[in-house]
Amino acid sequence: MALKKEYSIIGSGFSGLAAAAVLAKKGASVKVFEKNEQLGGRARQFEANGFTFDMGPSWYWMPEVFEDFYQKFGHTASDFYDLVQLSPSYQIIYKDFDAVTIPSEIGDLYELFESYEKGSAEKLKYFLAEAKYKYEVGMNEFVWKPSLSIKEFFDFRILKSGLKLQMFSSVSKQIRSLFSNPKLIQLLEFPVLFLGEKPQNTPALYSLMNYADLVLGTWYPMGGMHKIIEAMTTICKEQGVEFYTNTSVKKILSENNKCIGLETEKGEVRSDCVLSSADYHHTDTQLLESDKSNYSEKYWDKRKLAPSSLLFYVGVDKKLPNLKHHNLFFIEDFDNHAHQIYTEPDWPDKPLFYVCCPSKTDSSVAPEGKENMFILVPIAPDLKEDESKKLHYYNDILSKLETFCGTSIKEHILYKKEFSVADFKSEYNAFKGNAYGLANTLMQTAFLKPRIRNKKLNNLFYTGQLTVPGPGVPPSIISGQMVGEYAWIKMGEE
Repeated sequence: MALKKEYSIIGSGFSGLAAAAVLAKKGASVKVFEKNEQLGGRARQFEANGFTFDMGPSWYWMPEVFEDFYQKFGHTASDFYDLVQLSPSYQIIYKDFDAVTIPSEIGDLYELFESYEKGSAEKLKYFLAEAKYKYEVGMNEFVWKPSLSIKEFFDFRILKSGLKLQMFSSVSKQIRSLFSNPKLIQLLEFPVLFLGEKPQNTPALYSLMNYADLVLGTWYPMGGMHKIIEAMTTICKEQGVEFYTNTSVKKILSENNKCIGLETEKGEVRSDCVLSSADYHHTDTQLLESDKSNYSEKYWDKRKLAPSSLLFYVGVDKKLPNLKHHNLFFIEDFDNHAHQIYTEPDWPDKPLFYVCCPSKTDSSVAPEGKENMFILVPIAPDLKEDESKKLHYYNDILSKLETFCGTSIKEHILYKKEFSVADFKSEYNAFKGNAYGLANTLMQTAFLKPRIRNKKLNNLFYTGQLTVPGPGVPPSIISGQMVGEYAWIKMGEE
């Protein structure tokens, strides 16, 4: 009987866990190495003063991606957590604190649009029908491709679909050709805010996100987003995956054109194959000898990144009226904030911000009668830390929340922690402190993204948000599965 091949995976985020589960199910011996104490990468969770905070992702979109993954291992989401659909899905707070709740029922959504702009309900039906087509083609045709060559897309069916995906038009142009009300435009442009470019420069393909948002709905796993990590970890362990936490990888060892293992802070580990779900730039420039890197520093410096984030985790000793689970505060100028993220990077003068208040849905994340808040300000990557700016944002946001909620907050705060660019670098080795990977521009899509396979070491593969299919929780889960399958094939296992 042949010995199992040894696969080493760097990092335990969504993509790393997905790859580990796929490979172990196929019969590989899989070890996962995580630099931090807790598994989950950016989706870690912590407790303080009776509050439970998810550290990273807070939106549960595309529920079928999670369900598809679980079912491959004989499970369903309900085996691990209670998944609830949020109703309303979220709310947007515009200038003068005018709040609009986004209904979870499509009929109510049509009525909402019609109330702002006569005739817009029919236009929304047309827009969402196009978005549905893009979503189905994107999810069925594009995201599962290794994207190592343009030839993968030389298929008549895909080429025909590609013409209808509006790759060469912008999502902003598409939206504004149908709608004129500023609030409706902002509502529809919101999902692309974290894709890494202004809506004017984001391909219209990404209106598929509007289908995921407005039609498939916004969901929440009771207990928090870390429940997904716990579920994936359980699946991995069922397949025999071994985990090593507090184990930073210092170097990928190689001889000639092959990896032979890892040098970790706790010793060397021999491997037949290495997959890195750690930050691609970190792997490429810090863990490999320079002559084994896929890309030069010059290449990386030319990449256009999605935003970083300034985060505040806040526990309050009272309930806060008017907040929903998800709250988008568009009370300042959208274009000016986007300009200071993407065009002339700087700490924004008057930032937009987002508040997640999961205690509105989940009583387990805060003590009774208290509230849990996750506050996020999108900022440019690689900004120099500015403590005075961060303090100003914190106080300004709390003042605005007090106005919106109609109650005092500042003197009721029991816990506060911040997380910013420097923390993304130190905790996750994130390139320039990015939070959301590469911007989804046309020139950084599919085979134009960093490759999943090292060009000089034929048994080293990359997965995660800096490669295909891109940033976000569902794409990362898909990335891990796709790269795991590809690595297995290329290692001659089948």
